[in-house]
Amino acid sequence: MLRKIRLILAVLFFIAVTALFLDFTGTIHAWLGWTAKVQFLPALLAMNAGVVVALVLLTLLVGRVYCSVICPLGVFQDIVSWISGRRKKKRYRFDYSPEKKWLRYGVLGLFIIALVAGIDSFVALLAPYSSYGRIASNLFAPVYRLGNNLLAYFAERADSYAFYETEVWMKSLPTFIIAAITFVVLVILAWRNGRTYCNTICPVGTVLGFFSRFSLFRPVLDAEKCKNCSLCSRRCKAACIDYKNHRIDYSRCVACMDCIDTCKHGAIGFRMRKKTLDEQAEKSAIHKDDKNQIDNARRSFLTATAVVATTAALKAQEKKVDGGLAIIEDKKILVRATPIVPPGAWSARHFAQHCTACQLCVSACPNNVLRPSTDLQKLMQPEMSYERGYCRPECTRCSDVCPAGAIRPIAIEEKSSTRIGHAVWIKKNCIPLTDGVECGNCARHCPSGAILMVPSDNDDMNSVRIPVVNAERCIGCGACENLCPARPFSAIYVEGHPVHSVM
Repeated sequence: MLRKIRLILAVLFFIAVTALFLDFTGTIHAWLGWTAKVQFLPALLAMNAGVVVALVLLTLLVGRVYCSVICPLGVFQDIVSWISGRRKKKRYRFDYSPEKKWLRYGVLGLFIIALVAGIDSFVALLAPYSSYGRIASNLFAPVYRLGNNLLAYFAERADSYAFYETEVWMKSLPTFIIAAITFVVLVILAWRNGRTYCNTICPVGTVLGFFSRFSLFRPVLDAEKCKNCSLCSRRCKAACIDYKNHRIDYSRCVACMDCIDTCKHGAIGFRMRKKTLDEQAEKSAIHKDDKNQIDNARRSFLTATAVVATTAALKAQEKKVDGGLAIIEDKKILVRATPIVPPGAWSARHFAQHCTACQLCVSACPNNVLRPSTDLQKLMQPEMSYERGYCRPECTRCSDVCPAGAIRPIAIEEKSSTRIGHAVWIKKNCIPLTDGVECGNCARHCPSGAILMVPSDNDDMNSVRIPVVNAERCIGCGACENLCPARPFSAIYVEGHPVHSVM
């Protein structure tokens, strides 16, 4: 019964989180957006103490249920392992293996060092929710959208508008490659050995595994009833049941309940932990290095929490943006010196510290403005690009869906007055000067009225007009850059602000 309840909840959570990355209408987030906000690492980076405390208490109560129910990457591995187990003679294919503590805590240590040092690419690479997000947005979402476009094609010919076509394109080749490699590696590991990734690499699994050692309710193996048939051990995808010594490694147990359903002698049950004489003797036999590993895990978890809390609380250094007219650069090729981060991010520093590169905002952006960065220091973290669209002042979708607090919720009124960058005019690319014809496309579409068209010759009021940018009014939405007709290079582009400001 417990296993069935766990399976139902796991499937519901998995479908809900996957739907967030597949949805391009924005309707699903209003109902299921909370499933992303209850993920462990995003909640920790968002300083969402309520969610973090709730997940820790849940683990102390019933073990690593988070890993087998809430975490989409864990459920994904279970699905792959279940498919593999459907093969003939592969149902009981696992076996007990000792814990590889050096690997688990070594990866956790590297993860914490990367978090402290600001090596965001490494942090994003190991985060389980982010890994699944990249798989869903780069591999699953294009297939889903192509299927939608196929339905729209046939619906249109049946005079139905129940579906509409949406654009399918690769937002970042490096991120796609990383997502594909992660997918292949996880499928191979889960196909052969079940939860190997969760119990050797995943830093969230290691941290929750430390708390799981002290869970109140847990699967308990009764030595008197056990017949040493090894079925429970060969069914355990976490490889944590040592049936010969009647022991279960609770730091690796993900509370999947498979062993309970498998045991034919009633030797395993989900019961309250009791401090028996046998248990006390077992505890006294723990080696000193085991105790040191537990202490290290405790210190690592507290250190990571303290570091995240401190970095989130630090106010980013402000950078003064000069007022007046924007710089006129005499060049042709568009080079953006400072990347642009979305309104609500506050600053590039705050965004980099909190973003887990899960790609949820990239999937949710209706204007195709956000795409994963190819910069090694910020690899896979979203940044704004205006080749395919611009950031409309009335859209706050990315701030609505971000679960990690990298993009804080922002009202439409606040967004319309937040300056994330300023426009820069490139004289040699501008059509009025290159072709001698009137244009003014940038001024017509500027939502903040920051661009005015003035005569190119001060002595001749009838001369062709060129744009002049008021950097104090420009909010950096990118409408001018996106809609500029100059080819092959735009005559105007947006330079990002390291620290956002409000008009």
